[in-house]
Amino acid sequence: MPNWLQNQIKKAFYEKNTTQVKLLNQCWYYYLRKNLS
Repeated sequence: MPNWLQNQIKKAFYEKNTTQVKLLNQCWYYYLRKNLS
């Protein structure tokens, strides 16, 4: 996982920002699918 994404997720979790966490998760899964296929 890229460093910037980890930091964003930690920040979102810390702020209990569920919308942001969901959005970042979607970005990460999209990124994984794109790079693995």
